[in-house]
Amino acid sequence: MLLFQPNPYLRNALRYTTAGINDFEIFENRTVQAGNYQQWATSENYNNYKFTKDDSILHAKYQSIAYLVIKDTNIVFETYWDTYSPDSYSSSFSMAKSIVSLLIGIAINEGLISSVDDPVSKYIPEFKNKKYQISIRDLLTMSSGLEWNESYFNPFSVTTKAYYGHNLNELVLRAKSKQKPATRFKYITANPQLLSIILKRVTNKSLSQYASEKLWNPLGAKNTASWSLDQKNGDEKAFCCFNSNARDFARIGQLILNKGSWNGKRIISESYLQESLTAASNIKDKNNKAVDFYGFQWWICNYKDMNLYYARGILGQYIISIPEKNMVIVRLGHKRDKEKLNHHPIDLYKFIDLALKISDN
Repeated sequence: MLLFQPNPYLRNALRYTTAGINDFEIFENRTVQAGNYQQWATSENYNNYKFTKDDSILHAKYQSIAYLVIKDTNIVFETYWDTYSPDSYSSSFSMAKSIVSLLIGIAINEGLISSVDDPVSKYIPEFKNKKYQISIRDLLTMSSGLEWNESYFNPFSVTTKAYYGHNLNELVLRAKSKQKPATRFKYITANPQLLSIILKRVTNKSLSQYASEKLWNPLGAKNTASWSLDQKNGDEKAFCCFNSNARDFARIGQLILNKGSWNGKRIISESYLQESLTAASNIKDKNNKAVDFYGFQWWICNYKDMNLYYARGILGQYIISIPEKNMVIVRLGHKRDKEKLNHHPIDLYKFIDLALKISDN
């Protein structure tokens, strides 16, 4: 009976129940082309570390499919579970938001966008009649004040409609301006999707094509990636659904460590990247405290006196950059912990602790 629901998004939501790491198989996708492959070097201590019983329990608990540690640009350790391998695809989920942030910075560097402080309405005229004037910065820092029900497990929520439905961009363009921007942190799907609309309009290219030319190709990815669409020949789900593998995801983390350069070539300006990785302390969280955990679609964490920056997805997808250790950690899997410490899932800290132990081995 559920499969005969008249609304296609609701039919899919009820059929698949909840998001999974292989959802790219149920969506239309657009290719993100790779260029000349630049192979990772491996450490002389590559995979010398042997998991303890507790290490194995950790990964079993959260159902990991990939765990990768890179230090000083060398792969120190990697392991995979089930049928996954270094070349397997899985969804990034919200790690895609961090990729969109990088593309915004690149578009600014190219002069296609003047500033993060430009009003959104300069690029999206449909926003001229909103109650409040929203800036690109407000979208990047999740402080747009737009009305949006960010519920991932309610089949009737607007986020579920965005994930499973068609005409995604039309949906976010209809979002109402509810609260004065630049005041309150509210993590919503509409913000990165609107950023992607700006990118599409200023570049006259699909998000996938722009990502291929300006990011995936220069980073020397081994495999083409894909970006899931809302329908055939449609628009990318910019808030999620960039599909790749651990080794190629790690290039994003290494780019952060390289301060925006790759093999001596400038990909994104250091100044934009530095601002992206600076907490948006001008806005308040739900507890009315200054935000110290989020920048421009990047999560920020201080742990063991180390500043680290990471992209994260809802099922425990992480690309973690630790400048003090010159280290990148990628973890992919089916679950993450529901409990958080200072806005960060507690499993994040456990995966970092393991990587530190591995690198010291």
